[in-house]
Amino acid sequence: MPELELKVGAKAPAFVLKSHDGANVSLKDFLSKKNVVLIFYPGDMTPGCTIQLCGIRDHWSKFAESDTAVFGVNHADADSHARFADKYHFPFPLLIDTDKKVAKKYGAIRKLFSATIIKRTVVAIDKTGTVAFYRHGMPKEADVIKALNKK
Repeated sequence: MPELELKVGAKAPAFVLKSHDGANVSLKDFLSKKNVVLIFYPGDMTPGCTIQLCGIRDHWSKFAESDTAVFGVNHADADSHARFADKYHFPFPLLIDTDKKVAKKYGAIRKLFSATIIKRTVVAIDKTGTVAFYRHGMPKEADVIKALNKK
């Protein structure tokens, strides 16, 4: 089965997920209002994920200036997400994708032996619901913001 890859310019898949504070977060609620950045990451409290999400936190004003809502996404439960967000003072919610269905829709999955794990992936969606940025790994925050500001 080939891995799904979203392309810049494609329509972003719809999703509804719960945040660590219990709110429902739906892409459709942001259309025509805000850009959305989804940061799919493998695990709460892990070194790489902590560095990546703290980088977003440290550049938060730039995301706010570009009218962008940011969400971390992985399969951990609300308690794990809340501990992670509280410890590092994230100004953005962490979304719970327990069954990894949203990660699969966004091509943020990889197989590791018999396990399916979330692949570190950053997706920026503009206010029209179009993918403006898509990259695996840990892209620079400035590159994500630049892609959103092209519109």
